Amino acid sequence: MNVLLVDDHPLTNKGVASCLEGTGRFTVDAQVTTLAGAKRHMEEAGERLPCLVILDIILGEENGLDFLPFLEDHCNRNGLAKSLVLVCSVLEEPFRIQSAIKLGASGYVSKAEAELLAAIDTILCGEVYLSERHHVRTLQNLGIYEKLSKREIEVFELVKKDMTNKEIAKELSLTLHTVENHVSNLYFKTRVKRAQAWGTKEAAAFHRPPWAAPPQESRNILWKILTRPLPDPWGGCII
Repeated sequence: MNVLLVDDHPLTNKGVASCLEGTGRFTVDAQVTTLAGAKRHMEEAGERLPCLVILDIILGEENGLDFLPFLEDHCNRNGLAKSLVLVCSVLEEPFRIQSAIKLGASGYVSKAEAELLAAIDTILCGEVYLSERHHVRTLQNLGIYEKLSKREIEVFELVKKDMTNKEIAKELSLTLHTVENHVSNLYFKTRVKRAQAWGTKEAAAFHRPPWAAPPQESRNILWKILTRPLPDPWGGCII
């Protein structure tokens, strides 16, 4: 799989290239340090666009996220399949993560954490990647946690650990029925109606009450809704 690295620190590019090529799964086509260099590489690549772009936000005085609308426009104009973009940055404020995802990035990973390969594997499977820490911080920034009771937050944290309702009930010393009620409440407190406009499998499932869905399906849908960036406008990208 061919990769383009975009970071204004050549040593960072070199280290990431070594990591990726050391797996035997990736070929780094180019390492560029400027936004202009990234755009030029895409224009010169013709139909051989990199499958993956690993993009930093700070590119000298430039905003790396400006690459995302360029990529969208370039691919649409030329009828090309769009490269996946994984943002890799030292910046971790929730509004930056929201901006990156809104602009079309497939994931956001911190340079401070050793999770690059896990992030790449996730987005190659068609999913959006955010670390658990970023999920929580983004949700808090959206004010979603403010809508949840202390017990619902406890249930949510255990759902994230892929625990079954029975396991959650045992962990919190609750009845199974009580846990199921908390899970249902989580649906109705996290802007579920927005999902109906997404046209996805998750949305279709919400045309019936949460308790009508098979247990594991309900849990999977809930996790996707709670961790998926909402499709509302977030305003311009702020750096």
